[in-house]
Amino acid sequence: MNENMMEYETVELDDEDGSIVIIDQTLLPGRTERIRLKTAQEIWDAIYLLKVRGAPAIGITAAFGIYLLAKGIETEDYGAFHKEFTRQKDYLDSSRPTAVNLSWALERMNQICLKNQDKRVAEIKEALKEEALAIKTEDTWVCRMIGEYGLSLVKPGDGILTHCNAGQLATSKYGTATAPVYLGQERGYHFRVFADETRPLLQGARLTAYELSSAGVDVTLICDNMSAMVMKNGWVNAVFVGCDRVAANGDTANKIGTSLVAVAAKRYNIPFYVCAPTSTIDRNIETGSRIHIEERPAEEVTEMWYKERMAPEGIKVYNPAFDVTDHDLITAVVTEYGIARPPFEASFQEIFKRKEEKGLEKRKEYGLG
Repeated sequence: MNENMMEYETVELDDEDGSIVIIDQTLLPGRTERIRLKTAQEIWDAIYLLKVRGAPAIGITAAFGIYLLAKGIETEDYGAFHKEFTRQKDYLDSSRPTAVNLSWALERMNQICLKNQDKRVAEIKEALKEEALAIKTEDTWVCRMIGEYGLSLVKPGDGILTHCNAGQLATSKYGTATAPVYLGQERGYHFRVFADETRPLLQGARLTAYELSSAGVDVTLICDNMSAMVMKNGWVNAVFVGCDRVAANGDTANKIGTSLVAVAAKRYNIPFYVCAPTSTIDRNIETGSRIHIEERPAEEVTEMWYKERMAPEGIKVYNPAFDVTDHDLITAVVTEYGIARPPFEASFQEIFKRKEEKGLEKRKEYGLG
């Protein structure tokens, strides 16, 4: 394989052109194509249709998107500006309801408008640009730190299983669940990675297996229903998965099938780690039962990957994009500010306290100011 996905930017802002440049992930691994998003409809479609996916990458795209849309609002009246800004923000926010980074990034951009309402609209637009770029820069730092903490949980030569794609393609760099793998690759850990194919959209097969193998990682693709077998064989020492939202009690929403991996890991006494930026921890939601689960079109199950339709016409289809892994199946949640262990309510409180106290110090260390 000639291409190394680590050399590509997942999401870029081309301010001069007035566009967001992304890798169209729906075309991988057959073709690596960078496309430009300019209109609200194009940005919404790219998020909904999974041309860009992964909670952090969605957040970055939304931040760049609302900046570009705000840039195009032609008024000097703050009230009129913010009314249109809010309309566009709410529209983008409707594209994917489960990934909290989408609403988190958009609200963070909204706060820039609110905090600068005494300034000229042109100055607000510039502040929005700076904030959007900061969201991307911070994500790279966050993934790096998650990688460092995650790497402390495993040893050279370990077998690692992952589900869906929480890699470089889902973030600005390194990924979340794959960050320990990439850092380990840089340091000669020689991990053996098992990637679930992740039905029905095959993000593990099309994306995780692709990017890891292109980076030289020893990766083996397995069907989703093979995870228990490789665990029972003793080939897996740890499971690392990403997530789209974490409830206050530690329940975690991630790509459909994650909870089955967690159950199998529990059965075979394998640690199950969720890699979660603090931006995905939603302390306003008490348990996973309150997380809204997106349902996808039936065609993704019945015909999307097949030359001919593979299911009977008119068959009922249940196609949730995510499931919720109960907190008692999770060994730890790995964040950029440390590793949270049960009871998660208390450890999350400590994580956010550490974020508040040491966040500025770490940002300066990584050149974020």
